[in-house]
Amino acid sequence: MPTSLKIRLRPMTEADLEQVLAVEIASFAAPWKREHFVNELEASHSFPFVAASEDTIAGYLCMMSLFEEAQILDIAVDQAHRGLGIARMLIDRGISTARENGAELLSLEVRTSNIAAIALYEKCGFINTGLRKKYYEGREDALLMEKRLK
Repeated sequence: MPTSLKIRLRPMTEADLEQVLAVEIASFAAPWKREHFVNELEASHSFPFVAASEDTIAGYLCMMSLFEEAQILDIAVDQAHRGLGIARMLIDRGISTARENGAELLSLEVRTSNIAAIALYEKCGFINTGLRKKYYEGREDALLMEKRLK
């Protein structure tokens, strides 16, 4: 990460939503709507984080943790900030937050075509545990991945 770029991870707030939505829309064919993020902000079992550089949202992660299981629901990094390790920072925060909340397993789903994300998840210790056929828009399969936390 360039020394001039100072990234700080912090809980997502409603004030972040315009920038978060812009990143979401630019990142996904079927983006979440504002209501999805509002629900994440309000739910007691949800942990939405942003990676911020001053007033700019460089990326975000939405995760739920309930009892012994946690799941990464949504993660994206702004195109201009990719390749700087921000996704890894967000995943590491998700892992530590899941552990702090008593989760023993962290899971996620990823498009089978998203080779870069799959490689990153594998570097973070996630393993392939299954496949959901035609999960994305009824066309693309989702790879199921998990990481044991205990």
